[in-house]
Amino acid sequence: MNSESQASYTAFEGYRRIARGALASVALAIKRAMARDPAHAVLIFDDTAGRPIDIDVRGSEEEVLARFGQSPGHGHGQHRGRGRPRLGVVSREVTLLPRHWQWLAAQPGGASVALRKLVETARRARSAEDRSREAQERAYHFMSAIAGDLPGFEEASRALFARQRVRFGKLIAVWPADVREHAMLLAFGAAPQ
Repeated sequence: MNSESQASYTAFEGYRRIARGALASVALAIKRAMARDPAHAVLIFDDTAGRPIDIDVRGSEEEVLARFGQSPGHGHGQHRGRGRPRLGVVSREVTLLPRHWQWLAAQPGGASVALRKLVETARRARSAEDRSREAQERAYHFMSAIAGDLPGFEEASRALFARQRVRFGKLIAVWPADVREHAMLLAFGAAPQ
């Protein structure tokens, strides 16, 4: 749904969405909600995975903002490792049969270039299917955590994995509005019509 640099988080107090956006602003909203009523259950979800996460909102609002205001690695004077940092190259081990290595070595640019091209071709070919599967999983994780006891949960889950958007929307229509809208957003990228 989002790239790592545009990560989004959503907080719910019960079934009511209280914040959505960057981790710092959501953490601050959670801190304020917990100050109003410490007994209320507040859940925060990583919208990229749909899973609930735990965060530390102890301390002052300034401390919370400082804790979540900058993602790691944005400081000055940071040491860069070897390799080609602008490309974000990561070295890992690949185990192949000798005939595979021979074929890769014969390709223009060598094994690394050939492997990158193969991976990019495969990613483009499966990207729509992969995005759909990731959206289903993201929505299911969210639904399981917050809506598992709501009416029609199991049927809605089946409709989600069958990619039946209209049926899914009808099955969750009785759910609280914020939960329904967020499930639809995670699953299909839009609120129900």
